[in-house]
Amino acid sequence: MAQNTKVSADHNAPPITRMLAEFVANHPSRGWSDAVEHEAHRTFLNWFGCAIGAATHPAIEAALGAMMELSPAPQASILGRKEKMDIASAALLNGISSHTFDFDDTHLKTIIHPAGPVASALLALAEKTGASGREIIDALVLGIDASCRIGNMMYPDHYDRGWHITGSTGSIGAAAACARLMKLDVQKTQMAIGIAASQPIGMREQFGTMTKPFHPGAAARAGLTSALMARHGFTASTRALEAPRGYTQTVSTKYDWSEVTSELGQRFEISFNTYKPFACGIVIHPSIDACVQLRNEHGINAADVERIDLKVHSLVLELTGKKTPKDGLEAKFSVYHSAAVGLIFGEAGEHQYDDAIVNRADVLDLRSRIVATVDDSIHEASVDATVTCKDGRKVHVFVKHAIGSMENPMTDAKLEGKFDSLVKPILGAAKSDKLKKLCWDLASLGNVNALVAEARAA
Repeated sequence: MAQNTKVSADHNAPPITRMLAEFVANHPSRGWSDAVEHEAHRTFLNWFGCAIGAATHPAIEAALGAMMELSPAPQASILGRKEKMDIASAALLNGISSHTFDFDDTHLKTIIHPAGPVASALLALAEKTGASGREIIDALVLGIDASCRIGNMMYPDHYDRGWHITGSTGSIGAAAACARLMKLDVQKTQMAIGIAASQPIGMREQFGTMTKPFHPGAAARAGLTSALMARHGFTASTRALEAPRGYTQTVSTKYDWSEVTSELGQRFEISFNTYKPFACGIVIHPSIDACVQLRNEHGINAADVERIDLKVHSLVLELTGKKTPKDGLEAKFSVYHSAAVGLIFGEAGEHQYDDAIVNRADVLDLRSRIVATVDDSIHEASVDATVTCKDGRKVHVFVKHAIGSMENPMTDAKLEGKFDSLVKPILGAAKSDKLKKLCWDLASLGNVNALVAEARAA
């Protein structure tokens, strides 16, 4: 017999579902600074490259095979491939692809990867409806603001409980963005958000498997579907986000409503987006940065190393403590593998997470000589690294903020270099160059026809 367990609830929460709907539906086009506008284009460029780069990964092949069994209508493109699918399946597949390499954008305050769910839903819908680039950028900024503000409101409790916060907030951001793109009024936008609020997606247990990138893809599909249902009159609770038995108070014991209401329409969360130089979990980046510095600035190579000691925050080992990863997906959650390839190769791009590299003898050997210990006096964005050499030398590096962080951001030129490294192997140099320009010029495009045409494989 079930026990009646009393749960403390906030019955006086502000009407954030309605407030977000009004913000998304009514905020003026390009109602933000030039810096926010530029960051939106950086976000789209980075997402687009990541989605194309993983187009032929086994995870995409498997997911595409499953979707083809549904006999989809050819409505929207799968980036980096020749196939077209219905818009919901295209949102799913491009969302999976954009996160498969774990190389996508990161809102560091919440560890949300915001573009995957939102941009994947938007591009599929825009290709079908003929929406302009200006409308896509507007919806991208507003959808990301919705998902990240909800993340701010619940983090870290929601994440600590085991939710993959990218998927669990992403469906709401995607719904908001698609509602904006379809020009839904406030009431229908509120319904779209409410429908999506019943579809939080993703558990952290799945990290290191193909199901992790499924989360942003599924969130994109759920958000797009929610907006379409709302457009046709499907209803939801008007208090879906804030009610005592609604989304927020069900999936988190922390709910700081002010994170949604404060400076809404004045501060845009896309301003705090960051881009990865390394294709793995964000908390490993300081350790890789340190090992790259040991290699490039101190001349240390793998043959010199007796031992590398990494002092890290406990979250690093909680998320990325896999000592013996068997394949590339697992290795993205191994601080040991990632530090090893940083020292051996001087980089940790997608190639360094090939299955063959993960099991290469020199990588395995160096990995076995890396020791990571917890020191919670060190911030999760930092690392204290010391290499002991076989000749007795000790070299110490402390990384406070890794490259790619807000304090040490990737430049536009570095983002373009990353884009090329992902797109050229799939589509070639000429298309990569054309796509970069189209992404930077997105807000001026009358529609996305030229963009998606260049992004499809022959």
